[in-house]
Formats: sequence, C-alpha cells, structure tokens
Amino acid sequence: MSGGVLVIIPTYNESESLPGVLERLRHAVPDAHVLVADDNSPDGTGALADALAAKDDHIHVLHRAGKEGLGKAYLAGFAWGLERGYDVIVEMDADGSHRPEELPRLLAQIPHADVVLGSRWVPGGSVVNWPASRRVLSQGGSLYTRLALGIPTRDATGGYRAYRASALRALDLGTVESNGYCFQIDLLWRALQRGLVVREVPITFVEREAGTSKMSGRIVREALLNVARWGASYRWGQVSGRR
Repeated sequence: MSGGVLVIIPTYNESESLPGVLERLRHAVPDAHVLVADDNSPDGTGALADALAAKDDHIHVLHRAGKEGLGKAYLAGFAWGLERGYDVIVEMDADGSHRPEELPRLLAQIPHADVVLGSRWVPGGSVVNWPASRRVLSQGGSLYTRLALGIPTRDATGGYRAYRASALRALDLGTVESNGYCFQIDLLWRALQRGLVVREVPITFVEREAGTSKMSGRIVREALLNVARWGASYRWGQVSGRR
C-alpha cells in the first residue's frame, strides 16, 4: 500500500462490537483501510477479525501475543502503517464509542493540520449515556492536563484522532513508554512541543453498549503522575532558561 488512510482499531474481547463498527466504517469511508490490532483476545475477536478480513481486502489483522495495553497496541499499529506507506493514520475505538460516521469530519481537517483530535469538550461536541462520574473524570483530566502543561487543547485524553504520517515520524515513537489513556496525552504533548499543528473538531462520544470498559484506577494514576512529571520538567525548563 502506498498513500491513503489507515484506521487502527485495537481490540481485546470486542467480538460483540467489532463487526458492526467495521461495517459502519467501511460504509462511512470506503477507501480507507482498517487494521485490527488484537491482543490475543480470549473471546475469539482475533479469529473473527481474520474471517472478516478474508472477505474484504481493506481489512487487515495484526495479532499480538497478549494484552499489553492501548499504547503498545497503537505503537505496533503505527509501525505497521508507516512501514506500508499510508499517508494518514487514525486511532479509533472498537466499541462504537467513536462513531465511524464522523471520521470524514476529522479527515477534512488533515490538509490544514498535522494532528486532528475528535473532541468531546469543544462547542458542538458531546457525550451520550455517560454517568456524571465519567464526565467529571474526563473533563477534570483534560483541565488538569491543560493547567499542568500549559496547553490550549480542550480534550487532551480523547482517543479519536487522525495523524499525518509525517507527524508520527516526528514524535520519536521509540521513546514512548506511557500506556493506557496517558498515551493519548503523551503523543499530544510531543506534537505540541515540536510545533505541529493540532486541530480539534467536535464529535459525539457514545458510551459502549456491549463489552466491558478498560478504564481502571491504575490507568488514571499513570496519567496523573506522568502529566505532573512532564509539567514540572517543562516549568523547570522555563525557569532555568532552557526553554
């Protein structure tokens, strides 16, 4: 493959949701290719993805040895896509929370940006079927990140994103160690530090109807600690004259 769009969908026990998401995605952006990055799901998601790929040459499957987390799945997917020459690489959840029908809105901004974020917290963005606790956690996390790092981005933790391939190559992905949802903040922070153009477009985030959320206390703690560390390092660099 040379050029075009690759959508990476990490999976772990998403057999209920994946077929519908793939069908919607293939309809919404017919020319896009899809890479299902499966972490050896016990529920057979990987085998299901293989069966779907056998019927559609735009669907590909990357089988990974086991559950290693969101960040490592995306890094493996980025490497796969960059090696094959895709121009634009997209992050999308497997559970339907990122509506495939909104992907054209993100792709429309790629000519004007290096990174396009699907944002729940800009005007026109929204969430559906979220309890108040999840809303507070998400908005609070983005606010905390904005204040700690001094960035303007309204939705720093969102995972519906489109990257130019050139942007990913500029992010020094080999040094990324963060995982979970902190991975999203890490890549955004790297992009902003390198002067890349980041744009946010409104999306409607829909809470999953099937399967189990991967959110955990460990994931939240990782994000809090890493953002604090990055922010302290950045502020110290400003004070000491190194930035």
